[in-house]
Amino acid sequence: MKHTLKVVVALVVFFLTAQLVGLVIISHYIDHKKTAETKKVEWQPLPYNLERPEVENESYSFIYITIAIIFGTLLVLLLIKFNKPLIWKLWFFATVWLTLSIAFAAFVNSIAAAALALALSILKLHKPNVLIQNISEIFIYGGLAAIFVPIINLFAAFMLLIVISVYDFIAVFKTGHMIKLAKFQSNSKVFAGIFIPYQKDRVIVGESTAKTGTKAEKSRLTSEQKSSSRSSVAVLGGGDIGFTLIFAGVVMKGLMLNEAVLIGFFKTLIIPVCVSAALLLLLVKGQHNKFYPAMPVLSIGCFIGYLIVLLV
Repeated sequence: MKHTLKVVVALVVFFLTAQLVGLVIISHYIDHKKTAETKKVEWQPLPYNLERPEVENESYSFIYITIAIIFGTLLVLLLIKFNKPLIWKLWFFATVWLTLSIAFAAFVNSIAAAALALALSILKLHKPNVLIQNISEIFIYGGLAAIFVPIINLFAAFMLLIVISVYDFIAVFKTGHMIKLAKFQSNSKVFAGIFIPYQKDRVIVGESTAKTGTKAEKSRLTSEQKSSSRSSVAVLGGGDIGFTLIFAGVVMKGLMLNEAVLIGFFKTLIIPVCVSAALLLLLVKGQHNKFYPAMPVLSIGCFIGYLIVLLV
């Protein structure tokens, strides 16, 4: 098992929660009344006069997204090479504030959403802790999906998962730059994804000697006790959450054309459940201290979930 059972369960629960919240946010931005009238998916405008990217053909949108990902990766690698974590932090802060603002605007008015997003973004950057990190991650990808789901059709969603899965495999097992990116984010204390630090085990040695031995022996044993307590970190990259959510969101918008809102939403939930099961399998079968590309496994979960949706 890659992590302890409690940590594995926590990762899966956080992942599934982010998927559920993300689908609620996407559904908010669908104009269900107009969609029912026009028999075409209509979207609510984004807050703050933001515009979604324009694409001439939704089937090719995965190409533009892939190019943007490659460009962003190269830019971060340059920041790593020239040791510019401040630029990364500013970029990260702006992205988090934007996506959180869009996400929160699904639940409160736009001014309150922007203020809450700003406060959470500042805390995430300057006072990071496990609670702030993971709560913000639950909402971030819903805001991101609200931007991109409207410009992606089902073919593009499938192709995006395939391309990203291949990229993830190469980035981990061939070039290794995905590992470098993860370590850079961790070292800069600014990480995109679910982050759970924990203590894997604690082995207490020489207890009787520590009570009765010399001062030198006690000091040595205390040092050994500290070193025998191994700390670990469980992480799940933001891309693993975001790309699978976008796929589920695209499936949901298609269901909304022929199903009642609640039925379409609950049918879509089959996909996050299947993907969460795939994530659980990966974490249970994985080995500790080894890096794995999650997207190939999660994409299979998406495809299985979609097949089940078609059969329901």
